[in-house]
Amino acid sequence: MAEKVFFHLGLPKTGTTYLQSVLWSNKGALLEQGLLLPGESAREHMRASVVVREHPGLANRLPEVRESWDSIVAEVNQFHGTALISHEFFGAASRDQAASALSRFGDAEVQLIVTARDLLTVLTSYWQEYVKHGFTGELDDFPPTETSHDEWAWDTVDLRGVVERWGATIDPSRLHVLVVPPPNSPRETLLNQFCGLIGIDPAGFVTDQAREYRSLGVVEAEFLRRLSPELTTFTSARDRGVWIRSYLAQSKLVPAGGERFLPSHERVAVLRERARDAVEFIRASGVDVVGDLDRLLVADELPELRHPSSVTEAELLETALGVLADVMGDVRAFREHNTAMRKAAAKPAPVTK
Repeated sequence: MAEKVFFHLGLPKTGTTYLQSVLWSNKGALLEQGLLLPGESAREHMRASVVVREHPGLANRLPEVRESWDSIVAEVNQFHGTALISHEFFGAASRDQAASALSRFGDAEVQLIVTARDLLTVLTSYWQEYVKHGFTGELDDFPPTETSHDEWAWDTVDLRGVVERWGATIDPSRLHVLVVPPPNSPRETLLNQFCGLIGIDPAGFVTDQAREYRSLGVVEAEFLRRLSPELTTFTSARDRGVWIRSYLAQSKLVPAGGERFLPSHERVAVLRERARDAVEFIRASGVDVVGDLDRLLVADELPELRHPSSVTEAELLETALGVLADVMGDVRAFREHNTAMRKAAAKPAPVTK
């Protein structure tokens, strides 16, 4: 049985993709230091979160999804050392679901890590990720549900809620809130702080496979939000992930850059109050804090940025034309490749004597 088990619970848009990509790229090096990353990839941890959260429709998922959590638990419990489980969707689990998940590791010392940044940044960034997945809700109405153990609900981005629900059965000193360093910090600062919490040395880690998902600009996000209802044949989770998120959003719209944006003044005021409540709760809770808690507050003075409702039809048309031109290039390349493959397959095999 593992001696220690670390759960990294998110929050979303707090450097989780960067951390996970570096850690998985160095799985062997981690094991040499006595740290196990169970499973084959971060995707397996995401699937395990689906099981832990008892996601509706779980019974209809593929066996590799339904069995993922039991597989991870078994691997951890057979390991003698420290294990790390990391995915931001775990944070949405209910109090009972979290307690049940933690109970699977017997007498191992369980510690929790919550990476955090100010609520306004988290929510605005997570909304455009929501749009990347083909959803159409507006920024001021996001998250679409107040309390639900779904990855797109409030529970996933609610710092106070995640700490309360997951920390209900452990000593506060074993729950660590890691405040994401300022944007002007060296890139490796977050990695070094995270590794410090779990007791490993990242010196010598390979980081050329590190990934960070860039955000859509305001015009690009609004274009995709308006386009998604027309993509009536792209309805499965795979369609949304492969074609809407990866192909259209990441490869066609993200590279355009685009302007940053904010919710309405009214929505910002609500988020400012919720952030203040979360910081006050964390400060009084006795949990371990790495970094400056005040950086989790929503500033009183914000830059004047656009709201998605300000995007004009002319801007949408210009973006649509650019995307269509790119897609036409891809279609031509694809057809030329297929033609070449067919011609190669049609050539008679050489005669051998």
